[in-house]
Amino acid sequence: MIIRIRVQPRAKRNSLAGRLEDEWKLQIMAPAHEGKANQACIEFFARGLGIARSRVKLISGEKSRHKVLALDGVSEAEFLRFASGGV
Repeated sequence: MIIRIRVQPRAKRNSLAGRLEDEWKLQIMAPAHEGKANQACIEFFARGLGIARSRVKLISGEKSRHKVLALDGVSEAEFLRFASGGV
């Protein structure tokens, strides 16, 4: 599954804060410095979806707030359940 996210670094907590148009808003406590926010994004989705970090790939947006991630082996239904707080 491919998802688009908009990252808000240095947030008070790590959370998926809903959807804005075609992107999910992801609040991350890590700073946008030396790839720390990117690593935090990968860790957030891997832990939340119960998959290995190697199955979460940053496709684009390495130096941008707007990112595209590939979630290997995750169905849209599984992701939506996670996004709604059901996982």
